[in-house]
Amino acid sequence: MADPLKILYLSAEVAPFAKTGGLGDVGGSLPKALQALGHDVRVVMPAYRPIEESIYTGRYDLEVLPGNLNVLLGIGRLPTGVFEGRLPGSDVPVYFIAEGNLFNRPNIYGYPDDAYRFAFFSRAALDLTLALDWRPDVVHAHDWHTAPALTWLATAGQGYNWFQGIPSLFTIHNLAHQGRTTWDIFNYLGLTTHALAEEGYGEVNFMARGIYHATMINTVSPTYAREIMTPDGGAHLDGLLRYRSYDVHGILNGLDYDEWDPVTDTRIASRYNVKNLAGKRPNKRALQARAGLPRRDDVPLVAMISRLDWQKGLDITGHVVHLLLNGYAGEAQFIVLGTGAPEYENMFAQLASYHRDKMTAFLDYMPGLAPLIYAGSDIFLMPSRFEPCGLGQLIAMRYGTVPVVRATGGLADTVQDMVTGFTFSDYHTSAFWHALQRATFVHNLDKESWRKIQLNGMTADYSWQRSALGYQQLYEWAIARMRGW
Repeated sequence: MADPLKILYLSAEVAPFAKTGGLGDVGGSLPKALQALGHDVRVVMPAYRPIEESIYTGRYDLEVLPGNLNVLLGIGRLPTGVFEGRLPGSDVPVYFIAEGNLFNRPNIYGYPDDAYRFAFFSRAALDLTLALDWRPDVVHAHDWHTAPALTWLATAGQGYNWFQGIPSLFTIHNLAHQGRTTWDIFNYLGLTTHALAEEGYGEVNFMARGIYHATMINTVSPTYAREIMTPDGGAHLDGLLRYRSYDVHGILNGLDYDEWDPVTDTRIASRYNVKNLAGKRPNKRALQARAGLPRRDDVPLVAMISRLDWQKGLDITGHVVHLLLNGYAGEAQFIVLGTGAPEYENMFAQLASYHRDKMTAFLDYMPGLAPLIYAGSDIFLMPSRFEPCGLGQLIAMRYGTVPVVRATGGLADTVQDMVTGFTFSDYHTSAFWHALQRATFVHNLDKESWRKIQLNGMTADYSWQRSALGYQQLYEWAIARMRGW
């Protein structure tokens, strides 16, 4: 076993406290897996409104740390409170930066001062280590929101003995969100630095800054690590990433097997395992009943759970669903769960209205329904334009539901065609349709092959334990790099 490390883990989202997607899932799972390897992990995130309210409601069982943290900025010191809690089911401490003017708001993101909000959070997280008298061996920052911490560490932080020589790892979850703001942010942070080639005149790009200043860099799947170094996938940062290519690695996200397990999941209608796949059938009937669809075992029930966003391939999905429900691959049913862009909500609403006896669209945030959809459906769709990792396909496979995915990013790394699912490469309606046709034909006509694909997916190892070992290796490399080894 490696020597225990002290890891400062910075993230804008940590499930269950705050989550809009995969970033929150990773924040709620990876620190626990790292602790299980013997490391001292301390998680820091902002105290958003539900977290502030928990002090009074007791929802998260938090404690208020005595005194204020006086965060040193270029404009002076700004006091902030700090709450402390634990990741559920573990002893991993979570510290919440509680500056009400910045974080006690209705939403996590979407404000004109987001860059300043997360710049303050990043500085406060670093100063918290001084208040705790706990000097990390490595700082692990996630996405642009925490990149200001790496920028400060690599510049102004080198003037403080406490922060000198601390290596960092920067994890890119989604390169498309880059945290652009004005040069005034550096006056706010109290640091002096130079412009990057990737930044326009007077502009700061915190995603680029994280890539530039981090000791090591990783993305959440090996294929995505390669894709972002290309002009098509690099979101205008591919040149910088190629410059840092020696330090860029891909580590596939894991799946929390305690939460997602058809053997123990109390949120589904019937529990089952690889030796009892017949136990999956009552979930299909329960899902059909919930969706108001005819209870039929003989037709494939196709499902999609997604943020309704252009990234998720929805512009090539509507036609495919229409073909499916018109019977061009035999009879089928379809269920979608998600919210997002109005044009995609309208698309699914119109399809559901037209195919009333074959399709239901749940256009709302309904996390309690998701487990039943994963357990009750036969086929799961993820035709993403790009997908850094993706968890939906991992959950679907875990529940014996066969994914049909576009072979990009983490989808390409986890779904093997005709082994654990069905894949297509070209981002085109016809390619998606042919992959779904193949899936429905195998489901209907080759039960033995279908069962083998189900079992392959259910027994594949995508646990966080395996991923945590990869992160442990990157921490050790970052420390060695900082020491000049």
